[in-house]
Amino acid sequence: MSFSRRNFLIATGVVAASSSVLTACGGSNDGGSSKKNSAPKVSGSKTQEILVGTKADSTGPAAEVTGAVKGGTLYSLDQFDMDHMDPAQIYVSTEAAITVPILRGLTGYKIDNKGGATLVGDLATDAGTMKDAGKTWSFTLKDGVKWEDGSEISGDDLRHTFERGFASFVTEGPRYVQQFLVGGDKYKGPYEGKKLDSLEVEGKTITFRLNEPRADFNFTLAMRGYALVNKKHDTKEKYDKQPFCNGPYKIESRSIGKSLTYVRNEHWDPATDSIRNNYPDKYVFQFGFQPLAATDRFIADSGKDQYAMTIFNEVAAERIAQVLTNPQYKKRVLNAVDTATYYWPINTTRITDVKVRQAINWAWPHQQLQTIRGGASSTEIATTIFSPVTPGYQKFDLYGATTKPGGDPVKAKALLKEAGKEGQKLVIAWQTSDNALKQAVAVKNALEKAGFTVVNKQIDKSTFYTQIGKIDNDFDMFAAGWSPDWPNGYSVFYPCWSGENIGDGRSNYAQLKDPSVDKAINAASAIADTEAANKAWGAIDRQIMELAATVPDYHPLRNWMHGSKVGNVVYDSANTCVALCKMYAMK
Repeated sequence: MSFSRRNFLIATGVVAASSSVLTACGGSNDGGSSKKNSAPKVSGSKTQEILVGTKADSTGPAAEVTGAVKGGTLYSLDQFDMDHMDPAQIYVSTEAAITVPILRGLTGYKIDNKGGATLVGDLATDAGTMKDAGKTWSFTLKDGVKWEDGSEISGDDLRHTFERGFASFVTEGPRYVQQFLVGGDKYKGPYEGKKLDSLEVEGKTITFRLNEPRADFNFTLAMRGYALVNKKHDTKEKYDKQPFCNGPYKIESRSIGKSLTYVRNEHWDPATDSIRNNYPDKYVFQFGFQPLAATDRFIADSGKDQYAMTIFNEVAAERIAQVLTNPQYKKRVLNAVDTATYYWPINTTRITDVKVRQAINWAWPHQQLQTIRGGASSTEIATTIFSPVTPGYQKFDLYGATTKPGGDPVKAKALLKEAGKEGQKLVIAWQTSDNALKQAVAVKNALEKAGFTVVNKQIDKSTFYTQIGKIDNDFDMFAAGWSPDWPNGYSVFYPCWSGENIGDGRSNYAQLKDPSVDKAINAASAIADTEAANKAWGAIDRQIMELAATVPDYHPLRNWMHGSKVGNVVYDSANTCVALCKMYAMK
């Protein structure tokens, strides 16, 4: 049965009917079509459905942006380069965002100018055909889809893409497909000439045989981690530095840590792509700019910076009030409620006593950190792992973050004393940035006031997630964040909190291995009723917080500023980023 009806809502427990896509986003510019709204709030924001599009929705070209013109160059002012560009290694939102113009998968998200998203076929003719209650899925390549050298994307490329995900050098990307495919638990990849029988390729059609029903499998394939890889040009580990492209752009040059330049891919056919436009001649991504430096350049709006935007940098905390209260600046800010929760996983293999972990939660200086980040205009204090805009969210606050947002050192000290852990040493890893340094001081002061001994360690942003993702890291806590990979609780709790997903490069950063949590996750993923499944995911959130495996920190309110000559800056709600392929350079 093909689930291609526009109004189809997923009816199994593994996917909720609504996504974490939000209507509360705003911002505009003279060439854009986004509606300018007052600053959004996380709590109380409405969600909207990510619908599954028809074959017609999957057929290019993408709708033209009103007033857009072709030509020119867009620049970025960002802090850091990408750690990974090999699709199989991509599991960080900035890496996924920056590769939208160059990498395509079987499915993807079609974005409208209000930030809404529809799941469609990207390289595939539609969003897939499901059989056997979700244990079998088939996708067929569109005609005329090509690589940057003009060669046709083939069935061999399809097979190779999904088989290479099992290779030993692939350590950082998503593991869903590898986990779902029959026989995937024993398969080691294609480089020794072996094929995976549960992948069947006939001509331009690939069929996936899964070991469990997955009505959401077409959403899974929309992740950038499953974009296609060219078999002939697969350089294994080296592919991570410069992938072979099949989108409207290709990589012209890259100076790692400094810049990345995209130019037009002359072999991309817009008739095959309903997702992407290709207005600029070139994108030049520039790295090494701290948020304050980038914001000051956006404010000055001079020279090439008039054509600048950002993938990562938001309005600096030091400039939030100045920018958001000045109408001339504010109209060049894209505001959006993100689906993420930023939190501090506690390494449960090092901090094994739940009372110590609870003490950390009680002592946490939520309010001080919010102020350092720019106040309520940029973040909302979190008390849960789930974002309030995610289906299944249940409101609770186990550690007084809302009643005592500055922390409760007395309560924390008492717990440490009960545990016999007064003076407990905590080694905390921080991403290197000016703002993080300020936050590190606040956290150290608050925790030491509660009886801990704190050692802060700075880690380069470009390799941060690689380092904290190692099993044998030397840290007790580290900053992390998570948005649902697609609209359901499974894509939050399995990758981040299941004991089955512990390993180098995996996302269970706390290394939580609790049998009762694992049992609850597996049970919730099998619930067929959406409402009941959502309730179960909310209960799991509380269950993990009772174990104090993490400190929820904040839910982000995005404030991306841009130059005055960047047109149509809109939010890509499905990928939670600025929509690069909807922008244009004004004349």
